[in-house]
Parts: sequence; structure tokens; C-alpha cells
Amino acid sequence: MRRALISDIHGNLEALEVVLDDIKAQGISEIYCLGDIVGYGPNPRECIDLVMESCSVTLLGNHDQGAMFDPEGFNIGAEKAIFWTRDQLDNPHDRDRKERRWEFLGELPRSHRLGPYLFVHGSPRNPLSEYVFPEDIYNHRKMERLFQLIGQYCFQGHTHVPGVFTENHQFFAPDEIDHEYSLGEGKVMVNVGSVGQPRDGDNRACYVLLDDGLSDDQANGAAEVGAARGARLQYRRLPYDFETTIKKIHAIPDLEAFLGDRLRQGR
Repeated sequence: MRRALISDIHGNLEALEVVLDDIKAQGISEIYCLGDIVGYGPNPRECIDLVMESCSVTLLGNHDQGAMFDPEGFNIGAEKAIFWTRDQLDNPHDRDRKERRWEFLGELPRSHRLGPYLFVHGSPRNPLSEYVFPEDIYNHRKMERLFQLIGQYCFQGHTHVPGVFTENHQFFAPDEIDHEYSLGEGKVMVNVGSVGQPRDGDNRACYVLLDDGLSDDQANGAAEVGAARGARLQYRRLPYDFETTIKKIHAIPDLEAFLGDRLRQGR
């Protein structure tokens, strides 16, 4: 079965629409969103609506939670963006959709398991908010603890930096593996990158295709781990009209200009 794994949309409607169109063009209907639909970007309501319509599984991200409760650990720009986002979601002129959006966010789980796969926003240790950066491969204690918590394969977002972490302390950026990776016997953590705010120096939207050949029954727990071995991951990078997104951000006083400017550099 082929599944699309997206994450970290951050209210970027232009990027999300391009990604969803690409997924649809490939005949894929199973989409998992690993969190952070909102935050930073200018179209939180529209992005939530699209995710509700398009995704079969959606997880809670730290910015999604920040929109519902008081944000913790956010810098000033991110905090201002969250408070603005909350105001947009509380729009009194859109009552029916407003209630559906808040109910949707309030019911999002922090993790999802599917056969040998674990899906989180942050990490297997702290699904909501722990960062796992490429340089963490040198922190052997941290990585060993994280891999102890993984049955076989973990997919995550949060850092906006795509790539594959292996159990033997290696990290492979998409460019280093020709944008493809096959799952084997070893445990791996896969960061699927960011749809709406890439931070690996590539300003194109990023997501992952997972092609594993598992039937629905197998994926829902009846399969041995071995059934997923040989599954192929493909990183997809798609250009989108970030200049339109930047103009929208610049036009909103409560959103810092750098939140738009950095979309050009993918940082």
C-alpha cells in the first residue's frame, strides 16, 4: 500500500495545495499528517479544513497544542503567531466551521501505531515536542534511548529537517540517498520534513511516500515486522509560490516579517 506522510504545514496554504495535488496525481488516498498544521503561516483555517478533508490520520503538533492552550517554550515571534492564529480560529463569522476546527484539534492523538510503524510529531520519547536533529547522532546516549523506544520504524517531523536516522548513529539527508531509502532489519527513525516551512536549505515543500506492499489487515497489526522490510521511502520536493505566502505574512502585523522571509532560503 502507498501512503503519503506530511508534516509541519504551519498555515502555508500554497505549499499544502501543491503537495496535496501531487499526492492526488499519483493516485494516493491514504495521507498521514504528523502535526503542526498551524503556527507561523497566514492561512490556519484553510489548512485545517484541507487536512480534515484529506488526511486519514492526523497527529497533534506542539503548535496545534499551543493554539488551544498557552504556548510553552516558544520564542517571541512564534508566540505572537500562535496568539494571532488562535484569534483566526475564533472567528465569530464562521461559527459552524469554527466549532468543527476546535473539536478536530482537541481530539488529535499524540502518536499512532500501525503494524511495525510508529508515527509521532516530535520523538518516540516525547511525541509532542522533543527535537531530534541530525547532529544528535553524536549524542549516543540520547539516540540509544530513543531507539530503545522504537519497535522497528518511527516516522516524525518537528525539526523541519528531512532525513533518515539509523540505529548505528548515522544520518542520511535525502540528497545523500538519492531521495530514496529501503527499510531493512535495522531500526530507523525517519524525519519526513516540512510541507510549509523547510529548514534544510531547500525552499521546496517536502513530504514522504511510503510504499510497503502491506495489505490493510496486515498494516493494522496482523503482520510480522518482516512484512514491512523492503518497504521503499521516497522523498518528494515540490516548488510552490512562496512569494505569495510571504506577501500574506508581511501584510499581517502580528506575524513577524522573518517568518515569511525565511521561506525563500528554506531556513
